[in-house]
Amino acid sequence: MTKQSKSYLFAKRFLDISTALFALVIFSPIFLVISLFYLFGDNKGPVFYQQRRIGQNHEEFGIYKFRSMVVNAEEKLYADKDLYAKFVENGYKLPTEEDPRITKFGAFIRKTSLDELPQFINILIGNMSIIGPRPVVERELVEYGDRVDEFLSVKPGAMGLWQASGRSDIQYPERADLEISYVEHANLWFDFKILFMTVLAIFKGDGAM
Repeated sequence: MTKQSKSYLFAKRFLDISTALFALVIFSPIFLVISLFYLFGDNKGPVFYQQRRIGQNHEEFGIYKFRSMVVNAEEKLYADKDLYAKFVENGYKLPTEEDPRITKFGAFIRKTSLDELPQFINILIGNMSIIGPRPVVERELVEYGDRVDEFLSVKPGAMGLWQASGRSDIQYPERADLEISYVEHANLWFDFKILFMTVLAIFKGDGAM
């Protein structure tokens, strides 16, 4: 298992904190507008959605997103056996246009990746990084087989090699191979390369934070 240097980890954490603080200040008007929509719009309910994910060294944490679905979306997914089977078969996600749980406004903020902005809170707290493997829910760990410990040996990221490579088209097991590849080759320059690739993917419409 590749061990990351202390200098790299220090630089990475410094960049995470400074970038998260800057982003939260810059994007605060967007946070306000989206919050007002959920407080006074047609789809009233919680502004944020928090889902349990598995982080570094198998530690659970709550990942923050702007809510893009109806309230109690997870319960509705598990209650619909056909929908859940399609969800698993499609790499533990559903295409936005085929997911009945997603609201119209939710589809917009997903398409523009605005729903991912609250993850800067996770980055500031320290349970996520700007760049790293995408944090998964517990049931996805089976996809990593005997490589689970290696996959979870680094801090998960808001952006990563999977998203930068065009996440909507890449399923397991290729996704797992990409995430492990990042763990094996992580360094500061590789992080900047992935950041650049992810920004391009977002503008092309096939990537996200």
